[in-house]
This record gives sequence, structure tokens and C-alpha cells, in this order.
Amino acid sequence: MMHRTLGIWVLTGILTGLFVLSSAAQPQIRVGIAFGEGGKNDRSFNQSAAEGAERAKQDFGVQVFDFEPTDPSQLGPGVRKFAEEGFDVVIGVGFALEPAVTASAAEFKEVKFGLVDAVSPEKDNVASLLFREHEGSFLVGYIAGKQTQTGVVGFLGGMDIPLIHKFEAGYRAGVEYACAEDGITCRVIANYVGTTPAAWNDPARAKEIAAAQKAQGADIIYAAAGGSGLGLIDFVKQERCLKASDLPAGVSFIRDPFAEVPKPADYASLCSGDTRPLFFIGVDANQNYLGDTDNNPATLNHGLTSMLKRVDVATYEVIRSVVEGNFVGGIQTFGLENEGVGYALDEYNQALLPADLVAAVEAVKQNIIAGTLQVPEER
Repeated sequence: MMHRTLGIWVLTGILTGLFVLSSAAQPQIRVGIAFGEGGKNDRSFNQSAAEGAERAKQDFGVQVFDFEPTDPSQLGPGVRKFAEEGFDVVIGVGFALEPAVTASAAEFKEVKFGLVDAVSPEKDNVASLLFREHEGSFLVGYIAGKQTQTGVVGFLGGMDIPLIHKFEAGYRAGVEYACAEDGITCRVIANYVGTTPAAWNDPARAKEIAAAQKAQGADIIYAAAGGSGLGLIDFVKQERCLKASDLPAGVSFIRDPFAEVPKPADYASLCSGDTRPLFFIGVDANQNYLGDTDNNPATLNHGLTSMLKRVDVATYEVIRSVVEGNFVGGIQTFGLENEGVGYALDEYNQALLPADLVAAVEAVKQNIIAGTLQVPEER
């Protein structure tokens, strides 16, 4: 492992193999990844990018170095340092990296860049990687609308910006679409952690918001909040359920779709009487496993599903294009049709989503891809 120190940041790279051409060793392709607020191990957006780079390292033998900011003011230096050192490709994870990527791309024309969630005016050597988050959010909203036990669900956004409004808009539309199919009226409660980049890494505030939404009757809460979303997950696993006696006026249990799902050994004592389980919906990476309370995927899991934003796929594809010599700058979009977004179904939530619901979600997905179902991008 190599360490380079510049002030308060550290670059870490791992040598994984050598390309060989006509018996002469060739220089390895060097990949630099500058993570956004929340850091590499946020179990969400940044971690997904890291996983994509790790897969590229294994598949192509590239060197991967990373930069993690200690605070929002340190987002830019890593990008520039990678460019100054002549890295083959530099990836900025998050819209906050756009100024640094654009400035470095303009100065270092020979370096290729990938920019997640923003568009750079430097089109020749910057691949701007955008996602149709509203499409994936519609699917998890549809699931929430079909499975809500109170008719009230929550949305917990990170930073209050147009990008996260797309998540909210798609989720809200999906909930409403599903509830209309079932002939019920549902309500979506939406709150945001904050208005600065610190909103991506404030789990304590997210936990407070989750508590307030539960008090209003929300039984399923979807977080699009980066590292702050871990606060929601912690809250759900602590609370485990809603009690009928705690529901506010005008809210009651309307169904019990999880009655037959096996429960962990301690669930009955924690959630006795007239109760229903509480759920979160994860984001970006598959966070379903974080809802497990007894290390047994077969029992009730509190992660209903996760909206997959395949930052890992986008990161991997940019690196591959550099390796294969066919990098193209400009806007690249990832949606349902190319599996850039989606929803998670695995051993942890399979019992929560019956086969008929999965079939319905897949039908909705195909209608969105075909254009017969339009998903709003704005609230």
C-alpha cells in the first residue's frame, strides 16, 4: 500500500497487476477517485463508486488511489493533485466536485475525467455521468404504496437541492400510483436534513426526522441522504414497529401484509399487541442487509428494499473505456433501460415482496422504459 500525504489528506493506492505487451512491462493505468462528503465507507453513494473501482482493479489490473475530504472545503485538492501527477483517469464522486473537475480538465487536457451527478462544460476529456433517479425512486415508491400498513410513508432527503427533489418526485409519484390502484388514499411526508453539504453526513439529525415522521404514522421511510441515511436505519432497527396506541388521530392500520413473515425471537416481546413492523428503504447501494436484526435473512428484515443508483457501474465503465482506449467525453445517462437505476431484491427482503408484487413492479418498470408511463422529475 502506498501513502502520499498533502496537508490533511491521504491518497491510498493498491498495486494489483501489470499489463504486459510484447514481453515489455507497460506502465499501469492509474485511477484517482475523489469522494464526496460522507467518505468512502458511507455504505451508500461513495461506497458504490469505490466498489466499481475495485471491480475494475480486479478485472483490468489498474492502480486505484483515493482521496477522502475531512470537511466540505477539502473536496477539490484531491482532483487537482491527481491531475498534476498525470493520472490516466480522475473520477469526482458527486456534484460538489464539478468546479474542481472542470478547472482541472481545462488545464490538464491529457487527463480523462469522470464526474458523477453533474455536467462539466469541458466535454472532450470529461464524461459527465447522470442518472434518472426519479425512475428508480418511482419503483420503490410503488412498493411502499403497495405495502404501507398505515397509508402514511416518509421521504428523508439529505441536502435540499434539485437533485434530491428528483428522488422525492419519483417516490411520491410511485406511492400515489400504487395507492390509486388499490383504491386507497396515501400521504407522503417529506423532510430534508439541511441546506449545506454537511447534510450528507448528519445521522443524528436524520434520526430526529425519522422519529417525527413515525409520530405522524409513517411506517415506511425512504432516505436519499448519503451517510445521514444511516441515522434512519439505526432508528428503524431500534424502534422495530409502530403501535396502534401511538398512531396520531386520523391514522390507523389498514392492512397487515407481513403477518406471515417469520419474526426474530425478540420481536414478539418488543412489539406485542396491535403493532406493525417499521421499515426503511435504502438508497444508491443495496442496503437491505442493514435491516437485519438477528443475522438471519429468513426472518423479518426492516429494509423493505433499496433504490439502486449504479454509481459502481458508471465508475467501472469510465475506467474500462480508458483501459480499452475508447473514452468519450460528454453526457452519459443511466436509467432503467440500461440498468443504471433499479430496486433491490435479495434474500433479505424476498419474504417482504411477494411474487405478485414483484411481477407488478416489473410491469411498471417496462411501462416506464417504453414511455407509456411518465415519471415526474420535479416535485
